[in-house]
Amino acid sequence: MGFVALNRLMFKQKERMRRRRIRNGLTTSRPQEKDSLCHENDRGDERSRYSEPKIPEDIWCSHIHSLMPLRDSARSACVSCTFLYSWRCHPKLMFTEEALGLKHKEGQKVGVDFTNRVDHILKNHSGAGVKVLKLVVPGYCNVSTCHLTIWLQYAITPGIEEVTLSLPSKYMEEYNFPWSILHNGCGNSICYLNLTYCAFRPTIGFDCLRSLTKLDLYQVCITGDELGCLISNAFALEQLRLRVCSELICLKIPFWLERLSCLDLIWCEKLQVIECAAPNLSTFNIVGDPVQMSFGISQVKNISVGFSFKPNFLSCAITNLPSVVPHLETLSISSMSERIDIPMVAAKFLHLKLLKIFFSIDYHSFSPSYNYLSLVSFLGASPLLETFILSIKHLAAAKPDAVSGDNVHMRQIPGQKHDRLKKVHINGFFSAKRLVELTCHILEAATALESLTLDTVHNVKEDSNISRCSSVEKTGECRPICRDWILEAHKALGVIKRYIVGRVPSSVQLNVGEPCSRCHAISAKAPKLSKN
Repeated sequence: MGFVALNRLMFKQKERMRRRRIRNGLTTSRPQEKDSLCHENDRGDERSRYSEPKIPEDIWCSHIHSLMPLRDSARSACVSCTFLYSWRCHPKLMFTEEALGLKHKEGQKVGVDFTNRVDHILKNHSGAGVKVLKLVVPGYCNVSTCHLTIWLQYAITPGIEEVTLSLPSKYMEEYNFPWSILHNGCGNSICYLNLTYCAFRPTIGFDCLRSLTKLDLYQVCITGDELGCLISNAFALEQLRLRVCSELICLKIPFWLERLSCLDLIWCEKLQVIECAAPNLSTFNIVGDPVQMSFGISQVKNISVGFSFKPNFLSCAITNLPSVVPHLETLSISSMSERIDIPMVAAKFLHLKLLKIFFSIDYHSFSPSYNYLSLVSFLGASPLLETFILSIKHLAAAKPDAVSGDNVHMRQIPGQKHDRLKKVHINGFFSAKRLVELTCHILEAATALESLTLDTVHNVKEDSNISRCSSVEKTGECRPICRDWILEAHKALGVIKRYIVGRVPSSVQLNVGEPCSRCHAISAKAPKLSKN
């Protein structure tokens, strides 16, 4: 909230008091004095009888002043005694380039300015009442590790609730987060802790962070044992996010973290084992290679796995996941290398209702003639499945084993019925014969199908209400795609018209996404689609 909004607030407060005096029959005449937030008369510290409306001090300090950005808050302290006092207890210390009014230019020593400004602010702050600390050091700054430690020691005091420390990558092996400052009650009020590019080495006996609800570590050097010390007493922990923490090999989460509901593990390349005993974990996301997983009595309902460079990830998932997460309701799988058919399995996803499969295809690690029809194995293993989304993103020009000819034999898998499947969306549909066979199989076996969406251009938004251009993109234009992909999209339209439209029952709504007529316009004639 800036000065304009503050002036409006003060005007409304004065107007309310003036009307209250009129209703009570009091005079409204006032001496002609200059308006001031902290007007004092000539007799010393005594407040003027007709100064600005009196607002309780805690509102100034903890509400109005705290809503201001750091720069506006500092400026107001220069012109107001009341704001000067509340500035020294400002609850939000946001030390970022933008907040400090710094803009890096070639040849300028902005890094020195960053250090000086943070030093100056903290020296003028009382050190009390800090609720939020956000320290984001720009990459061009060479802040000494001593300065970082002094700043953290000064700002992290009892009562602080949020701590964010974001350092440039060069600090990852240079700076150890001073976890000892979290002792003596300073860490037990923290609800959110976010660390980037540093090391965190807590030891046995680390008894802090009892109020922590969200922990986010990115590029932090920490072992599994050290992480165990860190969260051992975080009884309120609800979300744990670990990104590119390369020292993690074994992750163990104790059963007494009863509030933990969400666990994210992203590109922790050395991770091999996950043992989670938290009883109420419901959402688990892992990006990277397959690992050995155990969830104890946890009833995990939502899982996102994948983006592994190891081949045939889908076969691994359908073989192992039904026994590891038997209560699964939502499953999202991403694969970058598929060359073999997905096997039929006896185990079932007995509660699965939503299945998303994402393929990232470059044709070096992905077979051009991949058997998409084998995805029926997942449909057959999910008797309660209601929604199936297949998203195909080509990283190189598509080279499919295209369907052609009039009398094409479409393979089917006998004995398969998907009675609960209602919605199917193929995002990035192209002219591969096996993909057409999968679509025709679904139309034949999904007796309760309500809608089928085939989008010939891969769209980030997987929405059956297909739209292009300004209605989707903030820039007013669709994402650029190469000419070969546009030609393939037009070819896919012809395949849909020739082999699929006539198979769609009248009870099923067919949505077809064509290339954008403006952004993807080329000298190619797009076929007109019709069920008739």
